[in-house]
Order: sequence, then structure tokens, then C-alpha cells
Amino acid sequence: MTANDVTRLLEHYVDKSRVLPWRSPPGSAPPDPYRVWLSEIMLQQTTVAAVIPRFERFVARWPSLGALAAADDAEVLGEWAGLGYYARARNLIACARRVAAMGGFPKSSAELRQLPGIGAYTSSAIAAIAFGEAAPAVDTNIARVISRYWALAQPLRADVENRMSDIVAAGPAGDIVQALMDLGATICLPARPQCTTCPLREGCRAFASGIPEAFPAPRPKKVRPQRFGIAYWIERDRALWLVRRPARGLLGGMAALPGDDWSGEAAAAGDAIRVRHVFTHFALELAIVERAELSGEGWWQPIDRLDQAGLPTLYRKAVAAMLEARSKQLPRAA
Repeated sequence: MTANDVTRLLEHYVDKSRVLPWRSPPGSAPPDPYRVWLSEIMLQQTTVAAVIPRFERFVARWPSLGALAAADDAEVLGEWAGLGYYARARNLIACARRVAAMGGFPKSSAELRQLPGIGAYTSSAIAAIAFGEAAPAVDTNIARVISRYWALAQPLRADVENRMSDIVAAGPAGDIVQALMDLGATICLPARPQCTTCPLREGCRAFASGIPEAFPAPRPKKVRPQRFGIAYWIERDRALWLVRRPARGLLGGMAALPGDDWSGEAAAAGDAIRVRHVFTHFALELAIVERAELSGEGWWQPIDRLDQAGLPTLYRKAVAAMLEARSKQLPRAA
């Protein structure tokens, strides 16, 4: 990327940067590494719009790394409920305690990558934004911008990262990384990119081609396998029996309705309430079956306080479906 284009990119960032609660304004001192790290973990597979209110609530409850490191696991998992990808929450707790024991975050991407839940992109993003290292942070938005700038139809990740390394070497790395993130999120969109307002259009080869959306070439979508499972609705005195899922595995450590391991065929009960939920690697049809006997170790959660139980999205869907079905039932004759 030419020096003039980098200058135009940074000027555009000063004028049009998104105001986000984990950022510092362009050209100012770097933000708190705790907030940068937390935001990057939350933003994995989750939109900025969904993360902002959850981030603000999270830091209001645990305003510092030390506060989070000292928090109860169940409380953190409960606060994370609804954000999905719950291994992130378990790694978040482990990372907070590791970093607190170290006395603070390491400042290099190489050292950051050794921490739980921090991979190649996240380590580079934290190092660049919080510590100014010229680290080649490449998320989906940045990869798209770079692919279009050089008209790369099927870019290799190593090639994109090498080009990004050259860009951030011009510095300041944190502002460049965030400027490219914003560009991909607001202008260089997957469909209908707003090329006429892009500060990089003069040097962009995809723009020059007349078909910027062709870069990078779309990847074929994978078909998700279908799984089936059962969740038991066990109710007494307007309280619902909840359990905690095993610490390891999908939805590990989260509050849940008791049930099976989701490996069976479609539930035979024709009148069961059913919900569908799509995970990263498969789709699940969950049948909610009323049951009298207890299942597993758990606790009684008042139904009018289920919103405080920390249920993940799947089980909140199940609860909502059951309560809605009950509300539509006709009252029984006396």
C-alpha cells in the first residue's frame, strides 16, 4: 500500500472513526489493555452491535483485570450467557487469572499468544492496539480490504498477513489496524461496497476492475449436519429444575435444562415442543419433554426469575417456547 494511501486511511479514521467503549480516540494514548483484550474476546464470531451493551455491563461489574480474576466462575459464565461460543468465557476466566498472577499483560504478540483463548489474530490485535507493536492483525474485515486493494481472488492468509505487516510498519500500528477494521465494517462491505467514499479507491485494484465484490471470491458454504436432542421440563411449585453442563465441551459449565447428549434421532413424542438452534458445526432440534422425576444434580430456579439463571440462548429459546405454548392452552374445566 502506498504511503499516500496510508495517510489518506489515517485521515479518514480521524474524521470517521467509530466511537466504541473499548477504544481511545485516534492519535491519543492507547486504551487499557484489559478493555482491548475483553472486547477482542467478545467480538469473536459476534457483532459489534451485540457486544457493545454486553461489554459495558461486563466492565461495570468487573472494571479491572483483578476484579475479573477474583470473580466466581458461575457468575462470569452467567454474565456471558447469550453471547455464545462459551469456551471463550472459560478461557476468559483462565486468562484473567494467569495475567493477574503475572502482574499484567505481556506487551508482545508472541507472549500474548501463549495465554488461554488468545490466537494469532487476537494476540496481534491486542499488541497493536494496546501496545503499539507493528503486529499484522488480520480479521475478516481487514482481510477483505487487503484482498480488494490488491485484487486477490483467492488470497492465502500468509500473503495477506505479509502485506498487513508492511502496512502497519508505517505506524502508528494501533490506529492503522482500527482504521482498516472500520473501513471493512462501514465502507468495504461484502456486498455493495461504498467505493465512492473509500479513502483507498485511487490505489484499489478491485475498484479499478469495476467488479470489487468479486474479490475475494466467495467460498462455498458447508452444509451443517443435523442433530436431535431432548431437554426435560421438570417443574414444581412454579420453579424449574436446572442443572449445570459438564465443564468441558459445548456450553461447558453453563446452566441448562437436564437432557440427553444430542446424539439421538428425532424425538418420538409427536406433541413435544421443539426448538431449532444452529451451532457453528451443526444444527440442533431440541424437543422439550415434561417430566416428573428429577434428573442430574441441580437446583430449583423460580420461573419468574429464570432471566437470572444465566441460561445460554439454546435453553432460553426452549423456556420461551414452552411458556408460550402453555400461555396458549385453554383453561381446564373445573
